[in-house]
Amino acid sequence: MTGSQVALRNNALALLVAGLTAATTGAAPIAALPALAQPRTEIERLERSWQRLDAELRALDQLLPAEPEPAVRDLLSTPELPATLLRANQAPSGDLQPGQATPAPPLALPSPEQLQQGSIAGLSLEQALALAFANSASLQGQREQVAAALARFQAEMGSYWPTISAFANGGYESSRSTTTAKKANDTLGFGPQFSPSGLLTPSNPSSSAAQQGVPTAGPFYVPNGGSAAVTSGEWGVEGGLQLNYALLDFARTPTVRAARASLEQQRNTYANQLRSLQLQVSEAYYGLQQSEQLVRVYDANLRNDLVLLQESLDLQQAGLVPRLDVLRRRAIQAQGEESLIQALADRAVARRQLALLLNLPASVTPSASDPIVVQPRWPLDLEASLLAAYRGNPELEAILATRSALAQQSQATAAGLLPSLSLFASAGGSSSRTSVDDIDLGGGGCCGSTLLPLSTANGWDWSVGLTFTWLLFDAGTTAGQARALARQADAAAQLYAASRNDIRLRIEQAFFTHEASLAKLSSARRGVAAALEAFRDVRLRYQTGLSSEIDVSFTQDQLINSLVRRLNATVAVNVSYARLLRELLPMPRDPAHPVKPQLQLQESSNAKP
Repeated sequence: MTGSQVALRNNALALLVAGLTAATTGAAPIAALPALAQPRTEIERLERSWQRLDAELRALDQLLPAEPEPAVRDLLSTPELPATLLRANQAPSGDLQPGQATPAPPLALPSPEQLQQGSIAGLSLEQALALAFANSASLQGQREQVAAALARFQAEMGSYWPTISAFANGGYESSRSTTTAKKANDTLGFGPQFSPSGLLTPSNPSSSAAQQGVPTAGPFYVPNGGSAAVTSGEWGVEGGLQLNYALLDFARTPTVRAARASLEQQRNTYANQLRSLQLQVSEAYYGLQQSEQLVRVYDANLRNDLVLLQESLDLQQAGLVPRLDVLRRRAIQAQGEESLIQALADRAVARRQLALLLNLPASVTPSASDPIVVQPRWPLDLEASLLAAYRGNPELEAILATRSALAQQSQATAAGLLPSLSLFASAGGSSSRTSVDDIDLGGGGCCGSTLLPLSTANGWDWSVGLTFTWLLFDAGTTAGQARALARQADAAAQLYAASRNDIRLRIEQAFFTHEASLAKLSSARRGVAAALEAFRDVRLRYQTGLSSEIDVSFTQDQLINSLVRRLNATVAVNVSYARLLRELLPMPRDPAHPVKPQLQLQESSNAKP
């Protein structure tokens, strides 16, 4: 225990003993003696109680960690805040410029210079929504998904047309071959041209007189063992056109319809993601407004605590209030410091949360420049809100498109068991050139009539026909795949029911919260006005000695709490309005269409875009 606690305990015991003694002195001494036994017993019990309290306080002191800093001597001093916290809570240097909002490349990491030399820029809620629609990485990814689905649909539409392809090939081929006769060809009976003793005619001018009538071999005679080795080379090229067209294909139309449904599913997902992103940005912006206003409230409260602490010190020095009032004011002022520090940390986090949604560069931190303005009352009743939310809701339509795509895919898969008929046609030509050289003869030679030193060949061809296919047996594979897709379509129907119920719950929660927040805001405004007047009165009464410091502290807490409640009710009105708007806000399905931020429900909002 501290010295002041021990002194206070001793004073209390002394006053108790003195009071008990004074109470007994009014009677006769002899009559008072028996009465002193009971008060002395009470004093002993009180002493034992104080001893137990001392032991508990000492045990508690041992559990608490040691103070990292020496005790504060100046009661009016405030602790120094961390530099990083102060830098994150700087006032904005100006409005956010278009050049500052360019997001970093997707695969880039921030540099230390960007993290240290950051700037704080103010922007409105409408600007924040426009930046989110333009910079959001997840939204850009969904745009790419829509583009991919459109490309798949266009690809499937091409199945209604024939395919025409051109083919061509060319090259050079060289080979060497040796042909050897294992038997003479004079036994075939083909005449003297194949005989080994054929005669030259006398009229042959190329024959000399000495050679007239001398038997010689026929020009086509090949003796046994005659051979010819030749090297041949061939240049060739061919080309043409080929056409294929599916005349009968039962899977073609369901496949195209499934691709169209997938495209609609991606487009509705994009519109629903726009809604969700607007709600996320709105909630983050309203939360940032709330954090910044709380900083102002707790800063003003801390300044007021310092003024009240100074007044308590002045009144103590004048002997008008006890030291207890000063110590209590110091504890309240320390509590106010803690609230302000936490509010500064919350504002720094809220700024970064908004920057994350806007995909801003690492060197830019946003700040809310819009004042806190209460949204008007929701213009529709609960039933009309529910009906409008169901009508043209992209979340529900995305599920219906998914179910349709699965059903069409099931039909396309089942069509694999049906026959198909295709037309094919092709036409082309070819040309080649063959050269024979490096001829070696042996054993009398052979094959001279078949060896052409240089020859060419040209030709063309065409074909047309039908191809008929029918899968007769695949052990139930195709049928099982079709059943699986049909089951997935049934599951999508149940998902539709669950999403429908979720939409109703979200509408009802936001609607009731909106109505309650408006009512609470009206009460909070009256509470702030009353608490402010009460604080002014109690402060004057305390300065004149007509009220205690406890009344001042209690009234001050009521004022701060009423200000916070009014702020919370205001933000709750705006957030609940944004949640209702999220369920009814029209958004374009096509990423090529511009997206305009809309902060309030308009009469044309219920129409499907």
